[in-house]
Amino acid sequence: MQYCVLGDSTDGPKLRLDYREFAYAGKFVMSNTGKSVAFEDPVRNEPTAEDIVGAVAFSPTHDDEETVRLRYVTVRESRRGEGIGSRLLRYTADWLENRYDTVAIAVNNPVAYRACYRAGFNYSGTETGIAELLMHYGPSGNRDRDRYLDGLAVFRERDLPPAQRAVLDCTDVPTLVESPTNSHSH
Repeated sequence: MQYCVLGDSTDGPKLRLDYREFAYAGKFVMSNTGKSVAFEDPVRNEPTAEDIVGAVAFSPTHDDEETVRLRYVTVRESRRGEGIGSRLLRYTADWLENRYDTVAIAVNNPVAYRACYRAGFNYSGTETGIAELLMHYGPSGNRDRDRYLDGLAVFRERDLPPAQRAVLDCTDVPTLVESPTNSHSH
């Protein structure tokens, strides 16, 4: 698996992902967001749409140009559950951390919350106006179990599908994934 940043929010490429295989596929066609991808092809070293197994779109927040927000995260449906999303999030956040003061993401379900926690994001203790939990990147920061459980508790009050509800039973603090090193930027 390889990871790369294809461009930032000023020169973000348009990705044409198959909507049948990727959630939020239409959001990756916009050119005003940066993009990073996980892809498989050790020969070409240049991702094509068919090679991409995961993608993240990001842009600075409107009220603070020193904060970047990861906007959309998607993993090819047939590859979900392999940890690709967490590793891509970690790679992307590491890359952005050198360019912004704060790297943030807002999540709206416990599956995404757990994946982001594995990537090094921590619950900020706040929710956005659209019922999302705000998380900040800090893999060397406070990985406190009580803080992690505080975020899960917010989801307990919601009507969730069974797969998301099952994550609420996992009260162990997720292990931090390693940051991918076999990657490059374009």
